[in-house]
Amino acid sequence: MKLFNSYTNTIEEFKPIEEGKVKMYVCGPTVYDYAHLGHARCYITWDILYRYLKFRGYDVTYCRNVTDVDDKILKKAEKEGKTPEEVSQYWYKQFTNSMQKLNNLRPDIEPFATKTLGEMISMVKDLIAKGFAYEANGDVYFRVKNFKNYGYLSKQPIDQLESGARIEVGELKEDPLDFALWKHDEKFGYNSPWGVGRPGWHIECSAMSRKYLGKTIDIHAGGADLIFPHHENEIAQSECANGCKFVNYWLHNGFVTINKEKMSKSLGNFLTIDDMLKNYDANTLRLFILTNHYRMPVEFSDEALASAQAGAKRLTNAKGVHNPEFDVTKTPEYEAFCEAMDNDLNTSKALAILFDLATRANKDEKDAYTILYKLGTVLGFTFEKAGISDEDKTKAAAHISQVLAQDFKSIEEILELRKKARAEKNWDIADKIRIAFDECGIVLKDTKDSTVLELKG
Repeated sequence: MKLFNSYTNTIEEFKPIEEGKVKMYVCGPTVYDYAHLGHARCYITWDILYRYLKFRGYDVTYCRNVTDVDDKILKKAEKEGKTPEEVSQYWYKQFTNSMQKLNNLRPDIEPFATKTLGEMISMVKDLIAKGFAYEANGDVYFRVKNFKNYGYLSKQPIDQLESGARIEVGELKEDPLDFALWKHDEKFGYNSPWGVGRPGWHIECSAMSRKYLGKTIDIHAGGADLIFPHHENEIAQSECANGCKFVNYWLHNGFVTINKEKMSKSLGNFLTIDDMLKNYDANTLRLFILTNHYRMPVEFSDEALASAQAGAKRLTNAKGVHNPEFDVTKTPEYEAFCEAMDNDLNTSKALAILFDLATRANKDEKDAYTILYKLGTVLGFTFEKAGISDEDKTKAAAHISQVLAQDFKSIEEILELRKKARAEKNWDIADKIRIAFDECGIVLKDTKDSTVLELKG
């Protein structure tokens, strides 16, 4: 398996620290508002990696943190007259619900920042003792220039970073590049050796990763927007505190863009996951995201979503019955699927294999549906026959029953309509017709040249 390592800027063979086991950390949400499509892109991407590693037999420990102490949370709490805990708990539940709706698996470990304060304080004390950090009037800062590899992940020379660095009002930094490990805060703070305060954002992930996965981990993943300064600062403080390499493989997903701009709350151009799910199902959003390589930007448009919707229905409405006893690992499709996914998670190529299987399943090819089901599940698709309501099925079945009582010519017209819909890739109409026949006890079997009708039983 090969993955693109953002730290070295090369595709590398993946070799875990401990054979057969993978320790994986993903930067989680700051819980103060609804999750948007950009978050969906991030967490679906790493859900796929998690699923695929497990599919290949690895024992994976997936840790994704929750930032529940932050300036944005505090501002929202003040605005709404609530405690920071009330705000963070409410929005954490909303985030969890959104992830479940997207069919993302829960991480094995989901630590909260406020429950890991002791580990953060311990790490800051280590950094001060080693000369990599200093206290200034209740704040604690990291000495960036004491870490010689600073800027390597983001590929930014130190002199370039210096030109843009500033000291804000109230800060007592030795150098403009230094960043906060601990912030003095009398109103919303916690007790520490440096007075009442709260942790800086970057130290949270370093402390939680060390506590739950160890000093050196296999994979650290997140959005490309976190490369600098968040991940750059994580590397600096972790390696200085621990005295060893922090992460072997850094992975980053690209943005979701609207009109070529990154989708974000700060720009006000975001679409929430819950709003998106009012018009599109989870399979559609997943297909929309996986059609593009995870490192590339994804441009949002109604046309792209409509195309993904048609594709998702084509996959999940394929004909067949899943055989759980079938061993997919002995099939050429498994080999082709793994070859695609082993090549830095080439999901677009993996999807092409699934679409071919859907076509073959609809032609009643033996085992095609089962292989589609098993491989599709690795990409997080669900195969419940969705998209056609009971009301639609009842109306369609009643109509066909009425036609059956009249003359066969009308049946031919319906089959011709279905043939035309299939040719135009209008799978919604084609599937409604097929399911309506099925409700009437008639199975449609598509051959190369025609469609054969058979009575059930």
